[in-house]
Amino acid sequence: MIHDITAALTELRPGAEWTLRGDTYAGLEWLDSKQTKPTESEVNAKCAELKTAYDNKKYQRDRSTSYPSIQDQLDMQYWDKKNGTTTWVDAVAKVKSDNPKP
Repeated sequence: MIHDITAALTELRPGAEWTLRGDTYAGLEWLDSKQTKPTESEVNAKCAELKTAYDNKKYQRDRSTSYPSIQDQLDMQYWDKKNGTTTWVDAVAKVKSDNPKP
């Protein structure tokens, strides 16, 4: 998942060199001489921030799997234009209403 310790370290100290043994801060071996090792509280705060950001975009992930394929959407648009219908607009609106923004 995106909010793990490795993602937090990468965000906090881009390009830094380190090794993580296990999945906790205790297993962090800091190898970088140019950047300081982040504190455990910094890492925990960044993990929480990343988790919140990930959770807040759940509706986007749900929508992306619910939309018809691009080919189907283009087909809907073609036939809507030809027949004066709103099939495509209705399909997109349904996905958005089924998966609303928070």
